[in-house]
Amino acid sequence: MADPTTSAALAADAETALELLGRGELTVHGRVTDASNAVLYCTATLDGVTAPCVYKPVAGERPLWDFPDGTLAGREVAAYEVSAATGWALVPPTLLREGPHGPGMVQLWVEPDADAPELLDLQDPAGAEPGWLPIVRADVGAGRTALLVHRDDDRLRRLAVLDAVLNNADRKGGHWIPAADGRLYGIDHGVTFNVQGKLRTLLWGWADQPVTAEAQDVLVRLAEALDGDLGARLAPHLTAAELRATRERVGALRLTGRHPAPSADWPSIPWPPV
Repeated sequence: MADPTTSAALAADAETALELLGRGELTVHGRVTDASNAVLYCTATLDGVTAPCVYKPVAGERPLWDFPDGTLAGREVAAYEVSAATGWALVPPTLLREGPHGPGMVQLWVEPDADAPELLDLQDPAGAEPGWLPIVRADVGAGRTALLVHRDDDRLRRLAVLDAVLNNADRKGGHWIPAADGRLYGIDHGVTFNVQGKLRTLLWGWADQPVTAEAQDVLVRLAEALDGDLGARLAPHLTAAELRATRERVGALRLTGRHPAPSADWPSIPWPPV
């Protein structure tokens, strides 16, 4: 297990982390067994510095009916690039490189802060408590229901905006990690950037609400970046149609000025939710 403080410091230093991940020697230590695709827990070592990371080889990707084969690793890298362009740094340093089992995505492992407050809760179905926002009523067995809620947290709200841009189809409760320095990181972005609307998330607490002024400024910068350097960095990982759809999603968010609402044509909650 990595030290949470050291892990958080390296995650916040993207330049150093990317150098280590890109040039370091990858050593595989085991497999994350509850993942649907091959997810290998590794360390990267460079010039006497070692850090844990996740390596997802393209060869270990399970075919999906709605995403082209062999593209999930590239989508993870594209999600990192968009996150970096927002300035919010919501995705750990991530890149594509050759590894022990062929090319794949390598992402810095962020050790969760065990003392961080919970961001999800089950509460009285009559309504969310102050400081919490409702997601959905959940069946908790024996004919009883509870209200699944998430915190009204600025970090989660930024993540909700990023997911709307990425068209993230799998924002489970286990797909965000609180770091020891107070930052929040989103992980597992393989099913993103589809041309069709597939937003599936637990972060519906702000549905139809106005996005913040900060988010509006970020969306303006993203629109410009997608027509420039960011678009060029995404091009090796996404199709022209997917890039165009990303620009359109950013444009739609700027035009409406509101967080998206769940679609009637696509399941809005990932399964399992956590």
